[in-house]
Amino acid sequence: MSQNKNLPTYLSLDEAAEMLSVSVKTLRRRISEGSLPGYRCGRRHIRVRLDELENTIRRIPSSDS
Repeated sequence: MSQNKNLPTYLSLDEAAEMLSVSVKTLRRRISEGSLPGYRCGRRHIRVRLDELENTIRRIPSSDS
């Protein structure tokens, strides 16, 4: 009997950048500063988890007076 595990979805930096409408350079900077975890896949490829990418998006509070 196989178990259905909810495995995380990993995205390339190109895919993640397109999803957020930012540059790959911006994502690399966020990984470098520690605000977005990055995962090395092989020697050269870097991936980010979709759920962690979604967590970097924050709502801007409105300025209702």
